[in-house]
Amino acid sequence: MAKITMALATILTLLGLGGYFGSSAANPSVTALIPAAFGVLLLTGGFAALRPSWRKHAMHAVASISLLGALAASGRGLMSLAKLAANGDVNTAALASILLMAVICWALLALCVVSFVAARRRQAAAGPNADSGAG
Repeated sequence: MAKITMALATILTLLGLGGYFGSSAANPSVTALIPAAFGVLLLTGGFAALRPSWRKHAMHAVASISLLGALAASGRGLMSLAKLAANGDVNTAALASILLMAVICWALLALCVVSFVAARRRQAAAGPNADSGAG
């Protein structure tokens, strides 16, 4: 799960950096870096999860960060879609970036939940004193 987290975090980081530095605007908005900020946080959690003693806590932090990212991006994406439907005055590159961030964060959260459930089942099958961690 840590490697999947790091791969998706890298995609988010590149998405944010690409949105900022690839912008045609003379002064791109610093908000284009939001996916990169979430990507760096998730990448840190992914690296921390490589250490077995930190895995459980790191992956719970990753799940929390991905939930925050998913909610923030979904909310912003829905507002932009409503604005697009109303008058069509929306930066389509920014909209695509924020929707992609939402999809990546929701997918990572779903993968974390599946991993947590599997870890809990493995722990229950191993006995009451086993601690297999998440992922």
